[in-house]
Amino acid sequence: MTKRRVVVTGLGAVTPLGNDVKTYWENLLAGVSGVKRISAFDPSDLAVQIAGEVKNFNPLERLDAKLVKRADRFTQFALWAAVEALKDAGIDLNHEDCNRVGVIVGSGMGGIATWEQQHEIFITRGPRPVSPLLIPMMIPDMASGQISIVYGLRGPNYCSVSACASGAHATGVAFRHIQNGDADVMITGGSEAPITKFTIAAFANMGALSKRNDQPEKASRPFDRQRDGFVIAEGCGIYILEELEHALKRGAKIYCELSGYGASADGYHITAPDPEALGAALAMRRALEDAGLKPEDIDYINAHGTSTPLNDAAEVKAITMVFGEHSRQLAVNSTKSMIGHGLGAAGAMEFVATVLSVSEGKLHCTANFEEPDEGVELDFVKEGSRERRVRAALSNSFGFGGHNCCLCVKAWE
Repeated sequence: MTKRRVVVTGLGAVTPLGNDVKTYWENLLAGVSGVKRISAFDPSDLAVQIAGEVKNFNPLERLDAKLVKRADRFTQFALWAAVEALKDAGIDLNHEDCNRVGVIVGSGMGGIATWEQQHEIFITRGPRPVSPLLIPMMIPDMASGQISIVYGLRGPNYCSVSACASGAHATGVAFRHIQNGDADVMITGGSEAPITKFTIAAFANMGALSKRNDQPEKASRPFDRQRDGFVIAEGCGIYILEELEHALKRGAKIYCELSGYGASADGYHITAPDPEALGAALAMRRALEDAGLKPEDIDYINAHGTSTPLNDAAEVKAITMVFGEHSRQLAVNSTKSMIGHGLGAAGAMEFVATVLSVSEGKLHCTANFEEPDEGVELDFVKEGSRERRVRAALSNSFGFGGHNCCLCVKAWE
């Protein structure tokens, strides 16, 4: 069976660098950091006091008040970004067969803030005051569910949960649904709102987070020798995937073609990546094979690039394994260097940046990159943004539990 081709026609975002795609992209290209001291609560008693927070977010500007009251922050992000993505795509769902439009939005932690608030009520006041909305606000699939309810969509609808690869896996399986003929349009991406005291304490006690509280803008430094952990962040990326002929028939603007999806496992450890990087390399190879491309066809990789010593080293090893001598011709950057690590939303926010890099021929820098590990010779886009024609690109996402995902996009001509 011939696989149906899939294109990207609309983008939406809520990020630490802006609550719309235009602002987000402009700040990425300008090298602005969205990492600051936490403002949502007083973090003084925490070992880690910095994060990539979404700023000035008022869901009532786009969403119904009753809906907002029944949705955790991560779901509000997804609904907000879906409005932008649908508008950008210029698609009128009232004129679509809604049995052929689906929603898959990944989230690693779901409504953790709602869970934390209601647990405090349970501990201090007993069971009766616990909100009956706790479960539907907490479960990670509710971002997908609420989008489908708002727009009356009956296509494939669920959530992917694979830690920091959740948003990327959601994109990959949405891509497959269109390829295989299950849907013509998919609203997909990832959303996360994990910035709570409880969550930060847990990640900090694992030793996963940077403790550069005195230099928040310098704390996220992927691939730099002085990296000491990731910076937790929140946000969302949502986009519209369409079957090619469907998009052409309605005269849609096409950003690029999503042409390959590769997934694998490390089979190694609950948090640490395989130091041999076999799983990560396999995911990239599978994405290339799925896209029908060779390693030398790739010009750019939007790396997972967490700013943790083990993950960055493993990713560099995987890239050099897959691309060999061509790895020195690649541009490699990390969006997390400016927005922090959005966990289940990270791959989705990075996919938005990857799509724009391919469609506009511009690459943002890897902020705070000053000195590579010994023997590493990759081009990490060190000095500011750069103009470069990108024929094809990969976007990497790797999650706790050894979940690996790679997406391949090609320039649209």
